[in-house]
Amino acid sequence: MSHLKKEDNEVYKAILGEVKREHDNLELIASENFVSPAVLEAQGSVLTNKYAEGYPGARWYGGCHNADKAETLAIERAKKLFGAEHVNVQPHSGTQANMAVYFAALRPGDTVLAMDLACGGHISHGHPRNFSGRLFKVVPYGVSRKTEMLDYDEIMELAKRHRPRMILAGASAYPRTIDFKRFRHIADSVGALLFVDMAHIAGLVATGLHPSPVGVAEFVTTTTHKTLRGPRGAIIMCKKEFAKKIDNEIFPGIQGGPLMHVIAAKAVALKEASAPAFKRYQGQVLNNAVSLSHEMAKSGYRIVSGGTDTHLFLVDLGNINLSGRDASRALDRAGITVNKNLIPFDKKPPFVTSGIRIGTPAVTTRGMKVPEMKKIASYITSVLNAPDDEEVIMRVKKDVLRLVNSFPLYKDLQRGL
Repeated sequence: MSHLKKEDNEVYKAILGEVKREHDNLELIASENFVSPAVLEAQGSVLTNKYAEGYPGARWYGGCHNADKAETLAIERAKKLFGAEHVNVQPHSGTQANMAVYFAALRPGDTVLAMDLACGGHISHGHPRNFSGRLFKVVPYGVSRKTEMLDYDEIMELAKRHRPRMILAGASAYPRTIDFKRFRHIADSVGALLFVDMAHIAGLVATGLHPSPVGVAEFVTTTTHKTLRGPRGAIIMCKKEFAKKIDNEIFPGIQGGPLMHVIAAKAVALKEASAPAFKRYQGQVLNNAVSLSHEMAKSGYRIVSGGTDTHLFLVDLGNINLSGRDASRALDRAGITVNKNLIPFDKKPPFVTSGIRIGTPAVTTRGMKVPEMKKIASYITSVLNAPDDEEVIMRVKKDVLRLVNSFPLYKDLQRGL
């Protein structure tokens, strides 16, 4: 980054600071990951200069032949990886991908059945201050109080009572396998469209480690980061009959020029996801999540729903009278990054919460396996048991630094430190 260092040393220092933070900390936020150097290079390329409104072969501007190549590669790779009939790779974010689906399938005021945010849903699944909650009548479904898992019989009852135009499946904080075929049956029973937001589990789906909603639902969206380990962005997959509607809702509906450098990076990540090594990686992500949750449970912490089938799990802190907000702050001081999170039927407000969410994609990318999960569990529990003890926190921070130094991250960028 020699040019950046010369032209804008302040931004240069901020980026180097982030390089150091990512290297020196244990990143356990379930929605974050570390992209490859190849993805970084594609995203930092000259494609950032090119306006390419429209689609390959039908652009508003001239000079798009190289942009067309990059976007076509991304589209074809996504189709092959997920078995999709139609793919749009232009959405800037998961929420914008979801917005395009809503606008393509619904009219303002239509009823949507979607997962309650307190039980694991995303803000774009009906939060009252989000466009989804403002424009549509969103009826939430949750989880069983007994099992803290989806109750498909209850979802069926809600569907029959409210007759939604669309049912949305998918979550940002649900640790169990989602039965998309059950959702298909429920949707068909009331004549509803099925929309799946698989942003969190896309990497697992791509490698066959979670059932796929592609071909089951009319619409599927996913972010390209998280378990898919690509750049921040999103894609939409749908059945051919909805292709034109989806493409028109993205452009000119809600976006102008696509970010061609990000689309090129998506293409790279999708190629990486098709390699055998990526399946081994996803298997290790699952093993690490199960191991880490099991170690936390052995230390006396209640794991929501009793465990995990995916890359993440939720820890209920109620038995130690510690809020998720205070827990995440204490862990952050020790070099462990998690996020506060509501747990099902939480009595605390969203900015306080009774739980934390923990995910293993990023630490697995660094090469950590089950033995390291046991160490990480001991670090976390040490902090949670003494969140105000600075001596404990500093000791854990030193232990964390020793561990991460054995699994270096972005060696080339580290030279600038």
